[in-house]
Amino acid sequence: MKQIVRLAVSAFALSATLSACQDKAGGESAGRDQIRAVGSSTVYPFATAVAEQFVNANPGMKSPIIESTGTGGGMKLFCAGVGSQFPDIENASRRMKKSEFEMCEKNGVKEIVEIQIGVDGLAFAESKKGPGLKLTPETVYKALAANPFGKGPNTAQTWKDVDPALPAIAISVFGPPSTSGTRDSLAELILEKGCQSDPAMKALKDSNEDQYKAACTKVREDGKYVDSGENDNLIVQKLGANPNAVGVFGYSFLEENLNSLNDIPLNGVDATYDNVASGKYPGARPLYIYVKKAHIQAIPGLKAYLDTFAASWNPGGLLAKRGMVAATDAVRSAAAETVKSLPVLNGADLK
Repeated sequence: MKQIVRLAVSAFALSATLSACQDKAGGESAGRDQIRAVGSSTVYPFATAVAEQFVNANPGMKSPIIESTGTGGGMKLFCAGVGSQFPDIENASRRMKKSEFEMCEKNGVKEIVEIQIGVDGLAFAESKKGPGLKLTPETVYKALAANPFGKGPNTAQTWKDVDPALPAIAISVFGPPSTSGTRDSLAELILEKGCQSDPAMKALKDSNEDQYKAACTKVREDGKYVDSGENDNLIVQKLGANPNAVGVFGYSFLEENLNSLNDIPLNGVDATYDNVASGKYPGARPLYIYVKKAHIQAIPGLKAYLDTFAASWNPGGLLAKRGMVAATDAVRSAAAETVKSLPVLNGADLK
């Protein structure tokens, strides 16, 4: 029987036409009547909110299974194959990487729909009793990089060591793990920007990508940066216990905890709804979901779930009330059309 299932999945994945794929998907997915999504801890609360709305609007449908695995971990699960044993949706706090797209293709996941659902900000926060830090991408990079500007191990112990204008308190940052899209955003939006303050690093990016990544995105492992898993609540607890510490997580989580946390401005710009929405805030980033087109007809309610997402991401809508920043009118309009027509991602502009 297992051999038959494997052959069915293989035939499904390699089928030449969408209709054939859908027929195979139906056969393989007959044992699952629930939508399954994996991925970003940042997107998780929004996906669960949409799931609740979906169930309320569709009596008799089972609630979607939403798993918080981190964006990178979710991509591995999502790209592992097509069929009922594999997730239908990947929630992502960054765009899919070219290497992940290629992994999907290698495993027969060849029709992927990319939908931007909104915007988030990579927030830096401290306790209400904190020192009132004001940071820049450059100071964050100098504090957290394993080998600042490629010149050897980071020896900075206090914030004053990296910027004389900052207080002489120990560097202590609680942030996301390497499997998280939030960690990828920290690297791309903050660490790389800080690293590129040195012209030599910009030149290195063109001449040696591996050395550039090692110098600009590798985080120190001497205890100054603490991997806090996918549970952002744990970071809030740690900030409460250590008022001098800094936490890194999605803006929506900061907004939910403003009773106990203060925002740490970046380049003098506060992480506010308007600043994130406009892109003025340096840590602004788009949020996505990725969907297997071949699963649309096979998994009951999957298309209706996507429609519920599209109905929930407007300013003042369900997701905004849960803390997500609505994308611009143009982005939302394009995303709504994507939900309607389900165009397949070609991967040509992925990095």
